[in-house]
Amino acid sequence: MVSTGTRRVPGLRREEVAGLVGVSVDYYVRLEQGRVRPSDSVLDAVARALRLDETERAHLRRLVHPGADTAAQVCAENVRPEVQELLDGLGGLPALVMNARLDILAWNRLAAALICDFAVLPPEHRNAVWLLFVDPATRRLYLDWPRVAGDAVAILRVASATNADRATAELVDNLSRTSSEFRAFWARHEVHAKTHGIKAFRHPVVGPLTLRFETLGLPGDQQSLITYPPVDAESAATLRLLAAWEEGHPAPERGASPAPADPRIQF
Repeated sequence: MVSTGTRRVPGLRREEVAGLVGVSVDYYVRLEQGRVRPSDSVLDAVARALRLDETERAHLRRLVHPGADTAAQVCAENVRPEVQELLDGLGGLPALVMNARLDILAWNRLAAALICDFAVLPPEHRNAVWLLFVDPATRRLYLDWPRVAGDAVAILRVASATNADRATAELVDNLSRTSSEFRAFWARHEVHAKTHGIKAFRHPVVGPLTLRFETLGLPGDQQSLITYPPVDAESAATLRLLAAWEEGHPAPERGASPAPADPRIQF
């Protein structure tokens, strides 16, 4: 690839992308502006040039051919009773169900003790992205809030392109008007599907713990079951402490002051 001179910002220039794709610079500019309808082979070449992953490739196809994906148009909001029974049966692990918009649709008692008492929130605020950007207690809960928040916004952008429902558009609009930080994350135009990983928590009662999250799709419902197993023995012990605290006390109030440094004295 021929260099085009000193760069003020990282990344490929239009001339370089056009060369990698095998089209003229003028054609690529018109493609960026939405003035041409590229073939699938050109889209694949653009995806290869930009090194897009599968989620980003699918997002690119939806941007170029809106409405072509008719398989998923509305975020599912109702959870089957059998799924709630499954959540309750995972009593030793925090677990919840979300839809593509990251609405929290169902949860077990330990998930409520870990994150928040979802039952006291109005339904429109039972959303992971809303809580991350608007609720101060949720912000304090995550040790690496910028990464967690960025991942959530990238997932929401996929949902906004995939689901043609008013609720998703309203969520994005409300967050954009409420949070300048959300607007900054949204302007990055990042998309990806985060199905597993690690989250570090700073719980106001039991202190720090590190949990894995594993996401399992529920067939036919466009919903996902997320579980939070501990990553090590120390976090497992802290999670058991949280479960014991939950059994003897109500869930902590939103915005409540942190518990004493050693929460074990509460027992």
